[in-house]
Amino acid sequence: MRKTAQPPAPRPARTPAALDDVDRILLDELARDGRITNHALAAAAGIAPSTCLGRVRSLVERGVIRGFHADIDPVALGRSLQAMIAVRVQAGARPHLAEFGEQLAALDEVIDVYFIAGADDYLVHVATADTEGLRRFVLEHLSARPAVASTETILIFEHVRPRARS
Repeated sequence: MRKTAQPPAPRPARTPAALDDVDRILLDELARDGRITNHALAAAAGIAPSTCLGRVRSLVERGVIRGFHADIDPVALGRSLQAMIAVRVQAGARPHLAEFGEQLAALDEVIDVYFIAGADDYLVHVATADTEGLRRFVLEHLSARPAVASTETILIFEHVRPRARS
């Protein structure tokens, strides 16, 4: 007997977290420098280091802080060509959108996957070594999938990250 895949359960609606001025200072400082020491973070917020540690843990537990990571330059990894690829899936594949997004996110070339509103379903940020690598990625991982109706590739010349807002 063949099982039919069920659509993924909808994600629970998220509501904005209750944040006070101290939380906002902590978040601003961490966004600016995720490696700041607890003592320096506490000093910036004007609170005791033990209080600071507890506040940061609470922000993590409440899902306000989703994680800490290194911002790695793709060029340093030999991936100097970046692109955003808009992907539209076939109407019949819509029940499997979440699974499709997870599959995209697992690919080595993929930096980020955005599920979007509009004519397209996904915006995929990729980094490859060169145009041949980008061509191969689109052909093998996107165009070859029956679920994919169309793609549009936009090359990224430069990525300027906004500075943390004070």
